[in-house]
Amino acid sequence: KMVMKAWSQCFKQPVVSPAGRPADGLEISPAPIQGEVISLRSPWRNPGLPWKPCLDPWTRGMFTPFLDRLADEVQARSGVPLPVPEELAECRSTRKEGVIRSCSWSLPGIRRLRATRLDAGNVLQVFNAVAFPETDRQQPLLGIDLLQFGLRDKLVAVMDFQPLRQDPDYLERYMGGLQALQQRFPAFAMGEEMRSYDANRYFSPWLLFARGPATDLKESLWNAFELLLSAYWTLHDAEQPDPRQQAEVEALQRDYARYSVQKDPAHGLFASYFGKRWADRFLNEFLFPESIPTRTIP
Repeated sequence: KMVMKAWSQCFKQPVVSPAGRPADGLEISPAPIQGEVISLRSPWRNPGLPWKPCLDPWTRGMFTPFLDRLADEVQARSGVPLPVPEELAECRSTRKEGVIRSCSWSLPGIRRLRATRLDAGNVLQVFNAVAFPETDRQQPLLGIDLLQFGLRDKLVAVMDFQPLRQDPDYLERYMGGLQALQQRFPAFAMGEEMRSYDANRYFSPWLLFARGPATDLKESLWNAFELLLSAYWTLHDAEQPDPRQQAEVEALQRDYARYSVQKDPAHGLFASYFGKRWADRFLNEFLFPESIPTRTIP
């Protein structure tokens, strides 16, 4: 199996003096938490560019073109923005240099596509995106995690069609495009031992994973990313919706979200920059809201 030991290790950052435990459930005040995080303006501030909500002229990093490319796809596919709470959409750390911006869209056949950028200058750049198909579709989720450690010239990239099931028929039906990409980009076919996650749950056997100098991987990463998007949209456009499977797919997507809330190593990273209370809320309300039992999947 292709795995992500280095990726999970990158996220294991210490949590620095959280201001306190979150309230029971998810009733956390949206007001900024003193000493942890300052909430800034909403990324939907520019009504003239509704399809490029996370862009800002003063923050340009290695992954800006990746977000640009994704936003262009959203526009081309008639995507519309989904509301994100202001305090989760854009926040600045008061602990160390770092600002995080997130946005979310719905597209035909995709009930929610979310994207997040963490900009910590030369120390760290992160780009994460996940597409959740409508529940009348069995197709995999699209998952992308890219991390650049500028001071060390290190890059970690994880890109996958994350399967809802692991049976051979399902993998054969949906993974042909991804398998071809792994064969085309051998640098993204690294085999490592899985730590935070069970490789047999929500990762495909053809996961694209690379770790190494950013200067060496940058060009191939961009090419693999563009072809990954193209392959996923080809898969998406070929899928035939079936309302009869909505209950099953909703349960599978909810299981994925619950598993991810338990295992996602990014929580420690977010807590180290923005505090545990904010990280808890971000994980449950923005990254994986499907994990909340009372939350209805659209």
